[in-house]
Amino acid sequence: MGAGASSITGPDGETGGHETGLGDLPESCVAAVLLHLDPPEICRAARLSRTFRGAASADFVWKAKLPENYVHLMELACGGKSPSSRKRRLCLKEIYARLCRPNPLDGGTKEFWLEKNRGGVCMSISSKALLITGIDDRRYWNYIPTDESRFHTVAYLQQTWWFEVDGEIDFCFPAGAYSLFFRLHLGRISKRLGRRICSFEHVHGWDIKPVQFQLSTSDGQNATSHCYLDEPGRWILCHAGDFIVENSNVSTKLEFSMTQIDCTHTKGGICVDSVLIYPKGFMQEKVFTSSL
Repeated sequence: MGAGASSITGPDGETGGHETGLGDLPESCVAAVLLHLDPPEICRAARLSRTFRGAASADFVWKAKLPENYVHLMELACGGKSPSSRKRRLCLKEIYARLCRPNPLDGGTKEFWLEKNRGGVCMSISSKALLITGIDDRRYWNYIPTDESRFHTVAYLQQTWWFEVDGEIDFCFPAGAYSLFFRLHLGRISKRLGRRICSFEHVHGWDIKPVQFQLSTSDGQNATSHCYLDEPGRWILCHAGDFIVENSNVSTKLEFSMTQIDCTHTKGGICVDSVLIYPKGFMQEKVFTSSL
């Protein structure tokens, strides 16, 4: 601090030849302040000066933003290869940016990424990675292409008596609380002359009895919820339940399902896009919770 002060004041305490500014702050002090900002705010602060740019690239700043098991996540993102095996070592800021991009798993039927504002892990599981009763019978189910899904395909049900969708995932989630959702759409979506078209021809049966959602974890957590589906023409997230991960280095196995198996009536006209897992409290679309 003494050296910095002598450079801006004369021997008699008079102001020297230049004024102090943000660029005169020690980089370590700036980095200590940036620790308290969210990643997008850190990136914006990096534009202020060379000092801020250097501080915004400090590894200890980004290590505090990354999940505890970021090395394992990066190995998954790199196809099983260790980040240290790369010709050029990535700094932690670059690793954060890399993990914020969609990272495919299991042949592209699953993806995980970091939510860029808080660094929480998110996951999406395609309908093609789910076990859907009757999916091979084209009288009832079809896969239809759409640009409204990150996987570019959704499973569309015309009509059935027994509706059941099951899935599972085994993954090392960072410690924290998570919510699991089914992303659904009542009505068949398509495009004509560049305009969105939604057909409600087959939509029926979802207002008679609620759909049941179930979630269980390998460490004994269980959740059940129910929801009537009654908003055709828009994508909705149906909340299946929440779960807590206590150890980032231990894999958590999830099993989840969506059923409407009351065979007193048929139901149909629904698009099943994916299952989404978000840090609890993080929302991107309208969420439907238990309606019972």
